Amino acid sequence: MSNHPQPAPIASPVGTPKVGIIMGSQSDWATMSEAANLLAQFGVPFECEVVSAHRTPDKLFDYAKSAKDKGLAIIIAGAGGAAHLPGMCASQTPLPVLGVPVKSSTLSGWDSLLSIVQMPKGVAVGTLAIGTAGAFNAGLLAVQILSLHDEALAAKLDNFRQTQTDGVLANPTPGLIG
Repeated sequence: MSNHPQPAPIASPVGTPKVGIIMGSQSDWATMSEAANLLAQFGVPFECEVVSAHRTPDKLFDYAKSAKDKGLAIIIAGAGGAAHLPGMCASQTPLPVLGVPVKSSTLSGWDSLLSIVQMPKGVAVGTLAIGTAGAFNAGLLAVQILSLHDEALAAKLDNFRQTQTDGVLANPTPGLIG
């Protein structure tokens, strides 16, 4: 058991989920909750589920094969250690799969990163950074992809980016904040 509290579940905005967030174990939620938070901020409906490539392979294949028919457009898959979840998911769906390497205690997520990024030719997985930054950016990348066909979401994305820019420009002197 970890001494760090797990983040609480995050409610999806109402509507048919457009993004599926899957992870190999409950402990990955501490990382993957960043993607869910970002999607919730943008009002993008999502679903979250623990789906292990090694412990529940039939569940993984069923999830990946049915994702498009359920209305999902993108899958964010986070995994640590051997990190086969994103690649095995991608092998079973035509949807884009965004892989998030979860930081591990053994090799600090390097094992996960290399496992996810080194996909064989013909099975694509978009690989993000190790840990919470990767999960956040996976959510952001999902928003960017969805905004290609959703003007309201594109406007929210433009506002998000402008807010980031304004925040940097408002605090140009290192060590002095606003």
